[in-house]
Amino acid sequence: MGVLILAPPITFLIFVAIFFAFSRGFSQYSHESPRGEGGLDPYACGQRDVRNYVNPDYSQFYPFAFLFTIMHVLVLVAATAPYDAPVLPVVFIAAGILCLIMIFKR
Repeated sequence: MGVLILAPPITFLIFVAIFFAFSRGFSQYSHESPRGEGGLDPYACGQRDVRNYVNPDYSQFYPFAFLFTIMHVLVLVAATAPYDAPVLPVVFIAAGILCLIMIFKR
């Protein structure tokens, strides 16, 4: 029985039940805000009918985020690869080089 409780799906369901019970139990103490006009409107920093709203463009950031993610995973895999399996780090490093070529190809 103890081993069954420690199985990841069973443990997950137990924690979901605990958090659901706490959520329901403490909901009586939460503040109820009155439903007013515009209660379901989109929120833009407290402003209504924003004409000059600036939507930031992160498209130039994504290649660098992807680069650092790939490099961190490559270093992690290469550093923790078992000594008996030299093929795994080589495959990951080759895939990383291919990703770098695809990122910076214009």
